[in-house]
Amino acid sequence: MKHTLLVVALAAAACAGASSAVQAQEAVDKATAAAFDNRMFAGPLGAKAYACFVRRYDANHLAQHPKQKVSAMKLLVSAEDAPEDKTTNYSFRLGVIYRHRSGNFDSSGYCNHAVATESGHEIRFECGVDCEGGGISVALSKDDKSAIARLSSIRMWNRNKPDDDASEELLAGADDKIFRVDRADARECAELVTDRKELAALRHK
Repeated sequence: MKHTLLVVALAAAACAGASSAVQAQEAVDKATAAAFDNRMFAGPLGAKAYACFVRRYDANHLAQHPKQKVSAMKLLVSAEDAPEDKTTNYSFRLGVIYRHRSGNFDSSGYCNHAVATESGHEIRFECGVDCEGGGISVALSKDDKSAIARLSSIRMWNRNKPDDDASEELLAGADDKIFRVDRADARECAELVTDRKELAALRHK
């Protein structure tokens, strides 16, 4: 999937695990970015904001999409003020359950604002996983009640085996290219968070 970005994020995270701040204001103008943030996070950003989206696909949906590998998905998008850098850092966490196998699989990375010209100049978050691990784009439905996640490939890890040997790629097949996930209480996405302080903050949203 090819998107036209107005400006590429300034730096990529190193494979050793160092994180980079995504300069969202340089990808689109500040007013456009702020308007999208207001929609994504259901209000102005504070020191930290979360948006949680969840979908559990029922038997009827899966019967109509026999090639879909994912049976459930949770998406947590976060924004954190970084006053020392005079910017806002955006990140995502993704959790999936597969249709024909057991276990929970997760991924995460950093995001920046982008414009997708093939979708009528739609504003999205373009989110990537370190070390060429693929990623997702995240847009919003017109009523802001759902997120539209698109992928071509993304590296996932078995939650119970968090090492490189436990990683695998979720590839966009015939029924795994676009996912519509519905807005939910932030606590629905608590299982995707491992940091105790962040988990406490999320549960008080």
